[in-house]
Amino acid sequence: MGLFGSGKEGKRVFYKTKEEIELMRNANLLVSKTLGYVGTLLKPGVTGKQLDQAAEEFIRDHKARPAFKGYGSPHNPFPGSLCISYNDIVVHGIPANREFGEKDIASVDCGVELEGFYGDAAFTFALADVDDATMELLRVTYGSLYKGIEQAVHGKRVGDISFAIQDYCERQHKYGVVRDLVGHGVGRSLHEEPEVPNFGRRGKGPVLMEGLVIAIEPMINMGVKEVYQDTDGWTIHTRDRKPSAHYEHSVAVRKGKADILSTHEFILDAIKNNNSLREISPKS
Repeated sequence: MGLFGSGKEGKRVFYKTKEEIELMRNANLLVSKTLGYVGTLLKPGVTGKQLDQAAEEFIRDHKARPAFKGYGSPHNPFPGSLCISYNDIVVHGIPANREFGEKDIASVDCGVELEGFYGDAAFTFALADVDDATMELLRVTYGSLYKGIEQAVHGKRVGDISFAIQDYCERQHKYGVVRDLVGHGVGRSLHEEPEVPNFGRRGKGPVLMEGLVIAIEPMINMGVKEVYQDTDGWTIHTRDRKPSAHYEHSVAVRKGKADILSTHEFILDAIKNNNSLREISPKS
């Protein structure tokens, strides 16, 4: 779940034990299975509310709690178990009665709390008639997720992740990298320190140390980087109303190579078996 940048410094960073990371892996595995289940259901004519209801039942059947439902201010809590953001919606889309069409893309972001720890991951699906230019945006954004993950190793800095994503999407592929929303730490809370922007400078920012768990989530626009918030207090749109893509993994920092706690395997299998969806592979 994308987090608005707070700009605050000096907050405490929580490091996880090996046992805690395994509990987080369990939570992220359930997130991943939920997203895979959503991938079996998504087709033209289905509504976001129908997907949300199915996902909530799936999560609760697995003895977990939807992390997003009720999140936020008591005056305006998020009403869904999933964030469902289609086309020009970047993130935080509220599940609605709008039916999906054959030319839609849809970012589905899911979080759960299981055994006291949170899992968080997202995937942007493409329905069968999505145009090639939008598919290229999805492939590049998906590839940038793994460019960032490659940098999530002990001894590097948050800015190394940020730079890898920005350089790939903005300099190499000329897309807009959203500045107003960032990735984040995750653990016993859904959003922890540090913030993990998708833009920045190599060698800058907090040092990454083993035991840190972060959600890396590129939010990349086909056009301009600027976004705006809808009057519902949640939904974020691209300023020029061009498409946006969003992918996310929860990752444990390790020495030598990052440990991806979530998986997209269930999603990719679902897509292969769903004729209403187009397959997506990360662009190298």
